[in-house]
Amino acid sequence: MSRGTGATYSRRNYRVTSDLDKPKITGIVNERVLSDYLHRIFPSPEGVHYSAGYRKPLTFQNLQEHLEHLLEDEEPATEDSKDEEGEGRLGPTTVVLDHTSGFEGLLLVDDDLLGVIGHSNFSSIRATTCVYKGKWLYEVLISSQGLMQIGWCTVNCRFNQEEGVGDTPDSYAYDGNRVRKWNVTTTNYGKSWAAGDIVSCLIDLDEGNISFCLNGVCLGTAFSDISRGFGYRPLQDPPSADLRKARILLGYVKNIIHTGIDVQEGKLMEQDAAIWQLQGEPTVLISLAHIFNHFAPLMCKVYLVEDVLMNFLLSILEGGGSVEEHSLIQRLLDLMWLLMEDYEVQECLKQLMMSLLRAYRFSPIIPDLGLQIHYLRLTIAILKHEKSRKFLLNNVLFDVLRSVVFFYIKSPLRVEEAGLQELIPTTWWPHRFNKEGKETKELKDETGEERLRRRAYERGCQRLKKRIEVVEELQVQILRLLLNNKDKGEGEASRYIFLNKFRKFLQENASNRGNPTVLCPPEYMVCFLHRLITALRSYWDDYKIKNSPTLNSDEAYIPPQLFYNGKVEYFDLQRLGGLLSHLKKTLKDDLASKANIIIDPAELQAVTMDDLDEDEESATSTTQRPSSALSVGSLSRPSWLSSPTLGRANRFLSTAAVSLMNPRRPLGTIEKIKVRTLSVEQRTEEDIEGNHENEGLLLGRPEEEPDHPITENSLLEILDGIIMMYNLSVHQQLGKMVGVSDDVNEYAMALKDTEEKIIRCPKNRKDIHGELLKSQKVFSEKLNHLSRRLAWINVTIYSKEKMMDIYWLLRVCIQTIEHSDRTGTLFAFMPEFYLSVAMNSYSALKNYFSPVNSIEELPGYEETLTRLAAILAKHFADPRIVGTDIKDSLMQALASYVCYPHSLRAVERIPQDQRITMMKNLLAPYEQRPWAQTNWILVRLWRGCGFGYRYTRLPHLLKTKPEDANLPSLQKPCPSTLLQKHMADLLRSDREMAPSFLNSVLNQLNWAFSEFIGMIQEIQQAAERLERNFVDSRQLKVCATCFDLSVSLLRVLEMTVTLVPEIFLDWHRPSSELLLRRLAQLLNQVLNRVTAERNLFDRVVSLRLPGLESVDHYPILVAVTGILVRLLVDSEEQGAERATAVLLSDPCFQLRSIQYLLGQIELSTLGATASLTDKKHFSLQAYTDYISALELSKVEQMLSHLSEQSKQAAASVLPTSEEDLCPICYAHPISAVFKPCSHKSCKACINQHLMNNKDCFFCKATIVGVEDYEKPAIN
Repeated sequence: MSRGTGATYSRRNYRVTSDLDKPKITGIVNERVLSDYLHRIFPSPEGVHYSAGYRKPLTFQNLQEHLEHLLEDEEPATEDSKDEEGEGRLGPTTVVLDHTSGFEGLLLVDDDLLGVIGHSNFSSIRATTCVYKGKWLYEVLISSQGLMQIGWCTVNCRFNQEEGVGDTPDSYAYDGNRVRKWNVTTTNYGKSWAAGDIVSCLIDLDEGNISFCLNGVCLGTAFSDISRGFGYRPLQDPPSADLRKARILLGYVKNIIHTGIDVQEGKLMEQDAAIWQLQGEPTVLISLAHIFNHFAPLMCKVYLVEDVLMNFLLSILEGGGSVEEHSLIQRLLDLMWLLMEDYEVQECLKQLMMSLLRAYRFSPIIPDLGLQIHYLRLTIAILKHEKSRKFLLNNVLFDVLRSVVFFYIKSPLRVEEAGLQELIPTTWWPHRFNKEGKETKELKDETGEERLRRRAYERGCQRLKKRIEVVEELQVQILRLLLNNKDKGEGEASRYIFLNKFRKFLQENASNRGNPTVLCPPEYMVCFLHRLITALRSYWDDYKIKNSPTLNSDEAYIPPQLFYNGKVEYFDLQRLGGLLSHLKKTLKDDLASKANIIIDPAELQAVTMDDLDEDEESATSTTQRPSSALSVGSLSRPSWLSSPTLGRANRFLSTAAVSLMNPRRPLGTIEKIKVRTLSVEQRTEEDIEGNHENEGLLLGRPEEEPDHPITENSLLEILDGIIMMYNLSVHQQLGKMVGVSDDVNEYAMALKDTEEKIIRCPKNRKDIHGELLKSQKVFSEKLNHLSRRLAWINVTIYSKEKMMDIYWLLRVCIQTIEHSDRTGTLFAFMPEFYLSVAMNSYSALKNYFSPVNSIEELPGYEETLTRLAAILAKHFADPRIVGTDIKDSLMQALASYVCYPHSLRAVERIPQDQRITMMKNLLAPYEQRPWAQTNWILVRLWRGCGFGYRYTRLPHLLKTKPEDANLPSLQKPCPSTLLQKHMADLLRSDREMAPSFLNSVLNQLNWAFSEFIGMIQEIQQAAERLERNFVDSRQLKVCATCFDLSVSLLRVLEMTVTLVPEIFLDWHRPSSELLLRRLAQLLNQVLNRVTAERNLFDRVVSLRLPGLESVDHYPILVAVTGILVRLLVDSEEQGAERATAVLLSDPCFQLRSIQYLLGQIELSTLGATASLTDKKHFSLQAYTDYISALELSKVEQMLSHLSEQSKQAAASVLPTSEEDLCPICYAHPISAVFKPCSHKSCKACINQHLMNNKDCFFCKATIVGVEDYEKPAIN
């Protein structure tokens, strides 16, 4: 500040001019009072005191000189002394990572060169300093619990993508992931680290020793036996001079806040900081301007912001009470925007939010979560300031910071550090399990002690839940601030800024699925989703209260026009009908007629060209971007794991190349009503909400959609984003966290088994008893740890409230699908993820949440289940859906649905016409479509009704524990007689459906069983080789799959024969005889292959190879037996005679195969040297728990009948000349001649051939007719 007749303050153009000719009056307050005030605000250093009469008067003219004198006082040590202190170190003053030459591999490095993530096999990077004597230390904050080695190396070390620090002779490292130390060789050392831990690397170069600390706790000497020296100093000193100045200046600001001026009485007074207001007092304002002249540049430095400013703001909130009671933070932010340059306050706010985010993410978990609460309260206080909030939303929260971290509650990896032992002193875990390893829910079986432990554990969980709910409520408050749409005083409302940034966030996570380092971690997404749902529903219901015609949040859905009017960007996500460009071409007429949306042909071409040229960056689009976007827009998106704060401005380092990814070119504005409009960042409130002339997001309402408002359009888009977010990674994370519950059950079963062994252990075997006690202690300690960790997970992820959020999403998806389905062909525009979320959210509720909360208690659960069943039944074969993956998902979901009684009943409750259509689709021919799941659905509808088909697990697998007892295939049989009746009616009434369906089933059975036999031949040959060999596990898996398919196809045939026997036995039907002959042929082939003693099948089964567990005699033989019994025993007399005649006439029939079913083996089949006691033979009579006495009696009756009939058939058969046999099968006489080529075969062969092919066997001529053939009589 200059001296003389006036003083000019250059910052913000504040100008204060005074006249020295008027010494008694300042123009603001009395000169004496002003001097006292300035001396109070800017006191002399400690130890120097002057009385009021002897001290120099202070005015605004000499204040600048006084202030500079105060800041220069007690300057730190000179540069020479600094050099002496820093002796032993080489390198620049500020130590950072060496991004120019000190790295190897592929790395993502933060813009400040302090954070790094490896992006290839084993990348390495050095820092920009070297030490050669003395004691030194540096510290590393671990951002992810990954495989890393941290330590020291010499400048001559050469690393590559296989060897890093610790892998060469002159480098030394600590690896907390594997808990080892490395110097070429490795040994155990230290403790396991976790995300958020701080690793200190210490070196004593005078003694030549290295050691490490974890979170300040020394892990001991790592590489030599040293005696500790007298301390250490960091490689980079704190900026002590700036730090001292910042603290002094902040003290002056505090003095102003606590000092008031009574202008009337001309005296100073103490005042409460909580009620301090600027109130436009010139004296206070000019004093603050002088302070901020020095303070503002310091607040652009991250160290000072974190150490000085953030700690001061946190101290304001330490008094407790709500954030609203502490208005001082709002006033201080007003001051910053008033007295600092825009670039200064923006940088300061950016660094402040980065520091808050770091502190929140990496602060240790304590029992009351006090640290997390403290940082969230300050975040709320800052975001309550409108101008700061909008700046942060526009430029920082999504662009630079990882603000989603604010909504994450991290799970403690170390229970003892989180204080869970005090919070949950009593642990509990399941003690009772059924045969499948599932926890039993019968509380009546609990002992008194178990009940007390469970209740104490539940009380501890409730205490934990209340504390976590405090954090969750603060996180919701942050989102409510960001979703405020009434703060239009400083430009666009916060909600619309958030909406555009949120959409960009979704695009980055949807478009980079193959690059995990760019994606938001799924554990963050889960928490963000729940907080966003809570905030959204509160705004939705508030709007409903003020606008009664709208819907409340329980009735929420996304209107179908959002999917095709182009107002909401879905990036490259797949639509149900295929690619968007294809749909706009093929359905442009439907869009025009149903939604009044016209697609210009030029626009279609433009969109197509845009897809081809998306790497180009147009000059016009660049000039339209805001300057803040230009600075970071062309840089690659960084890793979520590298830095907790820094965002797009990260460096991507590679020894091979340096890559910069260009953003997608924004689309140009289209003139007509269009499918693709403004880019996300260009939209305004009017584009989203609309006005009297414009419907905004709801443009193009179809006639089927009701004409009433739903809610604010912006809330609809946020809801759409939430559903997309669930599909991106939330569902996957929900399934992952269930593993802790599974671990608890496994350890509980192991502990129970160990305790039973201790009871049974003989008293004289003290060695065994001791080992069992050790095992018991290990299991108990592990269960204590896991049960407390499970309590945390159940509260933060699987609580009742979180379950209601997922249930709400399920209902929203169901209603959205129903509304979109009514639009007819326009349903194809719906993104696939809506159907995926509907299926996955139900799966999550049933499989992930139900162990903690009962799914049946959800409001309207039965109705929801039925509506979802109707969606699956209708759309699994919907021609409007073309994606293979989504069609497979729908089929699998329906297959899982029919495995459980409650969901099967829901399928039975859907309207009858929908049930019949579903069954008709299931009975479509198997060719040209995925048929395995379809067949499996039909099998599940039959399971429980077939011959010996009431089992949950196969008899020979009962003694083994299933990998997952909750699998659909391991559920108890629950057949549906209603759906069986629909199937019977369809096959009986539709004369064309039955032959085509059964022909396809027989074809697939022929293929599956043939493939199975071929593969077990290869397996048997490999097993018999003398040299050591291995059978590929994939081959075993395919082999077992073919066997399972064969069994399931036989069961479908059994169901068809049982429900509609006339298809095979009523020979008035043109295809009945053919189908019966083909069925008999296949049954005989299966029996011959499976029942032959000591044959291929028998030998492979006896090997019991891992992967072939399901391959056994029982499942396939009882399926065949069921079909034979129904045809030969349970049919009416005429049908049984026809079936018997066809079966016996087949050349492959052997009575021995039928005798095998009851264990009746002839001695001649065993071989001359075999004994009856060599091997236990198969017999249905051995499975009394699986086959009823009635069923056994029918098998005996069938054997007796076939024995008698085969004898009669053998006596009546006349020999046939070889010339008269069919040249195809050599089993039946020639009985048909083809026209026009006149080639001949038996009727069975030609009829079977014509079902699939119209060309002649021999000459490939097209067959136009088949006539009976009789051999002419010989003259």
